[in-house]
Amino acid sequence: MKYLPIDSSLFIQNRQRFAAGLKANAIAVLNSNDVMPTSADGVRSFIQNTDLFYLSGIDEQESILVIFPDAREEKYREILFIKETNEEIALWEGPKYSKEEASKISGIKTVYWTREFEKIFRSLVFEADRIYLNSNEHIRADVFVETRDTRFLKWCKKNYPLHKYERSSPIMHHIRPIKSKIEVELIKQACNTTEKAFLRLLGFIRPGIWEFEIEAEIYHEFITNRSRGPAYSPIVASGANACILHYVKNSRQCKDGDLVLMDFGAEYANYASDLTRTIPVNGKFTPRQKEIYNAVLRVQKAAIQMLTTGNTFETYNKDIGVIMEKELIELGLLDAKAVENQNPDDPLYKQYFMHSASHHLGLDVHDVGSKYRKFEEGMVLTCEPGIYIKAEGIGIRLENDILITKDGPVDLMENIPIEAEEIEDLMNK
Repeated sequence: MKYLPIDSSLFIQNRQRFAAGLKANAIAVLNSNDVMPTSADGVRSFIQNTDLFYLSGIDEQESILVIFPDAREEKYREILFIKETNEEIALWEGPKYSKEEASKISGIKTVYWTREFEKIFRSLVFEADRIYLNSNEHIRADVFVETRDTRFLKWCKKNYPLHKYERSSPIMHHIRPIKSKIEVELIKQACNTTEKAFLRLLGFIRPGIWEFEIEAEIYHEFITNRSRGPAYSPIVASGANACILHYVKNSRQCKDGDLVLMDFGAEYANYASDLTRTIPVNGKFTPRQKEIYNAVLRVQKAAIQMLTTGNTFETYNKDIGVIMEKELIELGLLDAKAVENQNPDDPLYKQYFMHSASHHLGLDVHDVGSKYRKFEEGMVLTCEPGIYIKAEGIGIRLENDILITKDGPVDLMENIPIEAEEIEDLMNK
């Protein structure tokens, strides 16, 4: 792994929080992600299952975590299974975790080889009344590939049909949104790398550059700073492409007079950052571009102040909608009378701002968490209003990552330039 070692206390505390959510006499099993194939003997770069990483810190395939707080023998209350290496694997792929290394990373004393799992699990499972299994229950997930967790679910129910089965995801969705100090520092590290990439781009972008060349600069800065790369596919959208919310082709040439919307964020130690900036390709906003840009910026500044404990997504998005309506009226995009008479369930501002203003951020860029839960200290949320005007070929979005504290919102990206004049000055140095 490129990132520096993480204090194992993070994973020890995370397991304690998870175990506290289990029902009595229950055993929980979580599996690593698969290595995804391409064709022939090719494979994709491995990315760990975020739930398994959250609870163990183990960043290797074919790993299994078992948590059984009520096991009769203390050594079986937390068990880690890792892939056994050999000389051939070491020759072709390099070293894998030893049992000692895996124990040091995770803080788990009992470590076995993955090939021993079925035997050990069978010796324990009949002590348990319930089995907790993991699955991807993110509301936006579109799961069409069978995962190791899914295969294990089938195997487990076939071999142990008389147990009571429970879902791990509700526990994970409850504990993961509240970030510890260590997690916040890891997210800050990702944000700092993202800042370096953006500053690099301000001195690189000019008319005639291609979107994919901008993308290449992003990758260069990320990997140079111990990131495996972007936390998600970068969006580099110039001209009218900026009105496509999830544009990832990044194949157009940036032209004089264009804006370029860039939505990207570094990953660090599996934790995500998420930034959006929209800048003029030639280093100078037109009066109309700056007018729209500053409207989005005013909405963002107001929205950040609403990211406080006790608020809710429903209230937050509704209040932002009211602010956005006023800005769109000032821009001549909405009629004040029409807004007064609009259907409240289908507000007119959504013609120009059609997505929500925030989402949870953490190990996943769209991190887990309930949209009905009140904002709490320790949550990290994005703040990303935008205005998209297809008729003018202009799309502007601004996004920062915000930590909610008892004393108010803390902008983890406050050092990244965002004022229009500052961006122009930096681009024209």
